[in-house]
Order: sequence, then C-alpha cells, then structure tokens
Amino acid sequence: MIIQKLTLANFKNHSQKSFEFSPQINCFVGNNGVGKTNVLDALHYLSVGKSFLGNTDFNNIKNGEDFFAIDGEIFDGEKENIIKIQQPKEAKKIIKKNDKPYDRIADHIGFLPSVIISPYDSNLISDSGESRRKFLDSMISQTDSEYLFTLIQYQKTVQQRNALLKNFAKNRFFDSESLEIYNEPLIKFGIKIFNKRREFIGSVAPLIQNYYQIISNGNEKVSVIYQSDLAENSFEILIKENLEKDRILTYTSRGTHKDDLLFEMNGFPLKKTGSQGQQKSFLIALKLSQMTRIKELTGKTPILLLDDIFDKLDDSRVSQLIELVNKENFGQIFITDTHRERTESVVKRINEESKIFEI
Repeated sequence: MIIQKLTLANFKNHSQKSFEFSPQINCFVGNNGVGKTNVLDALHYLSVGKSFLGNTDFNNIKNGEDFFAIDGEIFDGEKENIIKIQQPKEAKKIIKKNDKPYDRIADHIGFLPSVIISPYDSNLISDSGESRRKFLDSMISQTDSEYLFTLIQYQKTVQQRNALLKNFAKNRFFDSESLEIYNEPLIKFGIKIFNKRREFIGSVAPLIQNYYQIISNGNEKVSVIYQSDLAENSFEILIKENLEKDRILTYTSRGTHKDDLLFEMNGFPLKKTGSQGQQKSFLIALKLSQMTRIKELTGKTPILLLDDIFDKLDDSRVSQLIELVNKENFGQIFITDTHRERTESVVKRINEESKIFEI
C-alpha cells in the first residue's frame, strides 16, 4: 500500500496543504508547533478514520472554519484509490472510497493498515488497562473485520446492561430476570473476543522478543502476558457470581472489557524495572511485531508513521530502526523531526529513495 498524495483543508493548523510522496521514506521537518505531527495524524485518519492523538473529530477543524477535509491517493498494488474524509461542524463524519460513502466507518478499517510509533506510546506502559485494551483492539481490528463487529456488539451490550443497573439503583428497584436478557449476548461476544485476543497475543509474543533483541542489542527477556477474567473462569459463572456486586456498583464489573496486557522484562513488570531506553525499545518491538502480523494476515504492507522518534532514541539507534524496517520490507515510512540535517544524515546512510518536506 502506497500513499501517493495527501491533501488537507482546514485540518488543525493547516488551511491548505498538499504533498506528493516517495514510495519509500518521507520526512517532515520543522520547529516544534508547526504541525508536523498533524500531518501524521491526517495519514492516520486515512487509515482508521480517527486521530491517534485522541482528539475528537470536531476539535480537529481549524479554528474559525466550518469543516475539515483529508484526501488521499492510494495505490494498492493494482489500482489507484481515492479516500476522502470530510468532517462538517454540524454533521457526522463521512468517509468515501472512490466517491462511494461507507455505510459504516468500521467497514473502512483494514483497507490501509498502519502502525504509528510516537512519544505517546509510553502511555501504554504508564496508563491504566483501558489504553492497552484499545491498542490491542486496534491491532486486531486492522486484520479482522469480524472481530471489530463483535467488539462493537459486546460494548453496546455492556452499555445497555450498565444503563439498566443504574436505572434500578435510581428507582430503588431490582429485577434480575430483566438483567438476564443481556447474559446470552455478553457471553457469546465476550468469548469470541477472548479467543481472538489470546490467539493474537500468542502469535506476536515471539516476534516482540526477536525485535527487542535486534533494536536494543540486549539480552533481557521481554514478554507480553494477556490477562483476562475468562482465562480461568466461565463467563456464565462470572456473571452469576458477581450479580450482587454489579447491582451495588451499578455497572458490569467482570468480563473482557476488563482485560489487560502485562509487559514484563526478565519476569518483572517493565513499568518498574525497565529503564526509559529499555521501555522505548520494547514499545518499538511491540509495534514492529504488529506490522509483521498485519502483513502476514492480510498480505498488505502497512504504512509506518514515526513521530519524533529522535526524542528518546540516539541517532545510531534510529538508523538501526529505519534500516531494520527497510530490510523487513515494511513499506512506506513517514518521519517527523525538528532537525533537517539529522534526518538527512540518517536517510542518506540508508541510501533509499526519500523526500524531505519543510513544514
């Protein structure tokens, strides 16, 4: 998959901007605050239809404007495709492929797979389980549309069950039979999600260890452990045993919506024992494993977005990383940096076709 051209209108701080890309390495350089990361975010929109920074769509409309638009020309190996994303101020977002709107935005996920490595990745280690669950779901959804559908249905069921529990508490009334309506879909969708997550983590775990050793030149043993209520318990039993607890808390306290990933180094939590450099190397290994798995499962080569990677990696390690992704044929790469000379030096050493854009 190659993004040939990107055009922005009223997207964040960019009123009108257009780029024609190299099929290999593309670098955006400029001072902090000029909008380099915003360009990567626009590319992320083309891939999954939303911001990787967590911003709402409406907040990405340039101040004083009524809409934003992102257009991308993408070559899929056989033909050119036009992806158009439009977000009006007073209406819902529209994503079109070759001028045909998607009935559901979820149907677009997987057409243009992507992986982003950015300073925000550290949140995967420091934040709560919710950020790791979202990351895991994003990884799987880019390769499995059925998983995304199952996840959406499961989340709707949990929301509806929670709403009923809150309604019971508000009216000081409880009817367990009304609540049982949600048991079947919770169990059906929850078990599917559990099995898919367990399978995916099992497949990427050895890749993570391999990439970590290459990137870090270290001998540490790193691992990702999938933690789930369903690992040792029947979902049906979990629901029954926690019925009274759920009534008191007014939300569904157990299930796959409480799953987590545990990152370890030499058998201990990476968050506590890993240095900043070790944690950064682990996160990059995690993302490269994601790229490899996407390529294996879909036959598509994901685009790689590298945001400010010089922030926590020295120049030689950045060179090693970029050489590695080229060697592995990971495809088109997009890089942001504040120093043009540094970026040019790294890219020239690799001797690949590249373009540098001054923002």
